[in-house]
Amino acid sequence: MKDVKPGPVHWSFWAISAIALAWNFMGLINFYLQMDPNVLANYRESERAIIEGRPLWATIAFAVAVFGGTLGCLLLLFRKSAAYYLLVASLLGVIVTMIHTFSVGIDFGAGEIMGIILMPIVVAVLLIWFFRQSERKGWIR
Repeated sequence: MKDVKPGPVHWSFWAISAIALAWNFMGLINFYLQMDPNVLANYRESERAIIEGRPLWATIAFAVAVFGGTLGCLLLLFRKSAAYYLLVASLLGVIVTMIHTFSVGIDFGAGEIMGIILMPIVVAVLLIWFFRQSERKGWIR
């Protein structure tokens, strides 16, 4: 696996990695905002129902998703192979968080399904795929 000769890193690697880090950093901000009752009061009722009823296991999964994703993307920018494990942990955290979200019993609209549920899963899967592609090109050490 490590027999690939490292080539010059394409500019797109840096751009995608930086955008992915920003995406996951926004997830961190969202995590902290959801822990603040004053901010939570301004959320829509459906969002509050999900957050206020979230059990500890789902909160831990959410933390793993955002912290793992952010650290994974930071390591990706440093071209470290350990980023893979954090990105996988982040995906698992997203999936477990979404299991809770669906179990709340709220009738989600199409926009909510796309933005709240599908988008984080798709991004997490694409980040793992991007890591593997970057590794094959020799951009990961």
